[in-house]
Amino acid sequence: MSRMATRLRNASFATLLGLCASSAFAQSPADFINDASAKGMADIEASRLAHQKSESKEVKDYTIVVINDRTTANQHLAKIAKKLDLPVAPHEEVADKAKELMPEVKDGTTFDQAYVASQVQTTQEAISQIEQEAQNTDVPEIKAFAEETLPKLQNHLQMAKSLQASR
Repeated sequence: MSRMATRLRNASFATLLGLCASSAFAQSPADFINDASAKGMADIEASRLAHQKSESKEVKDYTIVVINDRTTANQHLAKIAKKLDLPVAPHEEVADKAKELMPEVKDGTTFDQAYVASQVQTTQEAISQIEQEAQNTDVPEIKAFAEETLPKLQNHLQMAKSLQASR
């Protein structure tokens, strides 16, 4: 396994451990919205970078789907926050958190492989987070968000796994 892939795997594992530790406790709706928005922004930015750097049409097509769906999801989260008059983090704070969450993917022949592997991991994490929040929340808007978003994320996961298998 390449050094980059090992680093990416270790970073993903650490993120997963952090998610598991934090998921033992239900998040407040505002915390969920801030966290999910930051992860969505990180996914969008990683996919934009992949769209620019990848030479694979399949990867580029995948990035467009991710960018569009995650942008829509983040817009939906912002509407929920506004409707519920929730205190949410300023955009800059969410953007800073998103930067911290972005996986490091270097240039080169393994770029697509590393990007797709990170997409499998981060999408699995997003699905788990949203499923758990939907089960634990009493907020109907968040339950509706989960019902709308989960099928799209499950589609992203299926697409990413197919890309991973083809690499």
